[in-house]
Amino acid sequence: MSNFAFNNPAFQQQDPRNVATYPGAPQGAQGAQAASFQHGTMDAAANAQLEGMYAAPPAGSIETDRMSVEDTVWKTAGLFAILLVTAVIGWVWTLGGVSLASTQSVSMLPWIVGALGGFVLAMVITFTSRKKVRPALIFAYAAFEGLFVGGISAFFEMIWPGIVFQATLATVSVVGVTLALFASGKIRASKKATKIFMIAMVGYLVFSVLNLILMWTGVLPAGQAFGLYSATIMGIPLGLIIGVLVVIMAAYSLVLDFDQIQQGVRNGAPRKYGWLGAFGIMVTVVWLYVEILRIIAIVRGNN
Repeated sequence: MSNFAFNNPAFQQQDPRNVATYPGAPQGAQGAQAASFQHGTMDAAANAQLEGMYAAPPAGSIETDRMSVEDTVWKTAGLFAILLVTAVIGWVWTLGGVSLASTQSVSMLPWIVGALGGFVLAMVITFTSRKKVRPALIFAYAAFEGLFVGGISAFFEMIWPGIVFQATLATVSVVGVTLALFASGKIRASKKATKIFMIAMVGYLVFSVLNLILMWTGVLPAGQAFGLYSATIMGIPLGLIIGVLVVIMAAYSLVLDFDQIQQGVRNGAPRKYGWLGAFGIMVTVVWLYVEILRIIAIVRGNN
């Protein structure tokens, strides 16, 4: 007995197209072969695309928009390039075209403008970076720091010839050794060391401000070019003792900078925060250079 459901005209009417495309029909066999060939072609294309993806180099910081060590290094190099250009301008501006043996036509304006501009921009960048990172401000900071570094370097070179090369070599050596020790895992930032570092920084800042006030008010003797730094303890300049401690502090500050960059990369921070890592390194390196410049000047001055 037949099923009444199949008595429906919809099941009884045969469409020639349905018969033609039925797998059992000749046309159906051809269609199945074509579909199988098309499916195989698509699989081959997909496999080739997948192999190409595996063979392609890994996505960089630009594709992922994530912070990376390589990208931060390039940002740091760019900032120092700006600093070097404006340092040359500050050098020439300070000397006014005179020879190093002359004390005439020496301008302190690049030194003052660079120091004040750099300090203001550093404060703005530090206190506003949590809301928004502004690379333009960091570029401007590098330019002002270049004026400051170029101006103070020209002034010191005029008094103590060869001191800039000595300070530069010492600064590069300290940065290189610190980076090598950090990369090898020999030194790392710790909470206890960071707490000691912050206390020492506050104490050094208070000492520096007090020294400037005493120099400006004329309380200290005129012969002390560096104020309290020029004082001696058991024949050893106080500036030399403090300077060595400050160099150690600056080296640890570099460790903190490297550690923050490493944490940013590990946590997948946005790529723009690489500018803050480069900014931190520049601040520390300039500080280290100025301190070494003063240490050498104090030692050579006593000699």
